[in-house]
Amino acid sequence: MIKLSKTLKNNRAATVGLIGLLILILIAAFAPWIAPYDPWDLVGRPFAHPSFDSFILGTDTLGRDVLSGILFGARISLFISLVATIVSAILGVTVGAIAGLCGGKIDTLLMSVTEFFQTIPSFFLAILLVAIFQPSVASIVFAIAIVTWPPIARLTRAEFLALRNREYVLAAISSGRSQLDIALREILPNALPPIIVMSSLGVATSILMESALSFLGLGDPNLISWGYMIGAGRTVIRQAWWISVFPGIAVVATVLAVNTIGQGLNDILDPKQSEG
Repeated sequence: MIKLSKTLKNNRAATVGLIGLLILILIAAFAPWIAPYDPWDLVGRPFAHPSFDSFILGTDTLGRDVLSGILFGARISLFISLVATIVSAILGVTVGAIAGLCGGKIDTLLMSVTEFFQTIPSFFLAILLVAIFQPSVASIVFAIAIVTWPPIARLTRAEFLALRNREYVLAAISSGRSQLDIALREILPNALPPIIVMSSLGVATSILMESALSFLGLGDPNLISWGYMIGAGRTVIRQAWWISVFPGIAVVATVLAVNTIGQGLNDILDPKQSEG
């Protein structure tokens, strides 16, 4: 905790990013209580300009409050990105750990599968998967996880290869402990720091990918998200710029916050940074 506090104190960008992300999480959690209206309700005239007298961020093409849409959209965008990142990390760590620990033909096979997924343009694969399984939260999470796990798998494999011949691991093997026990209790804890950093940065990628899918009309039609709002306003961007601009600012701000937190975690968890 002392190390964390010291690093955050020295890294103002990471501190600001962390505070911003915490505020966003609170906004998402309490959106039903702090939003002025239901995001789907037609509460005013269409294309109402932003005004402190009525609608702070204006209304969209149907007269729905843009501010309420952004507040509720934070819930969907954050939920999908966090769950997709967790699923991606679990899949990537599992594949990479098995490959790095077993080696030989199993390693070759798993890395060939990993490389196959990396050769396919990730966003186009995500579009294809969501289109096949029909747009929904589950299909979007699945699609994002499928296209983002390979880098984590390769990083995990590299860490396991570097750690499996360390003295403490060899001592555990000689004591007769199982491979699974050694992997979970000896190797994985020491391999986690770079994996955590990569996964934290993966949250930003997931947010952008979810927004892009929703922008193209492949989001869950029953839920409002930032990407959906940006897509809904793209055809009237000259007439009502605020419909797309304000959700876009929310996406950019969130991605920047997550990236600065990732850089801060890298400063904390990277031994070279600590030595410096």
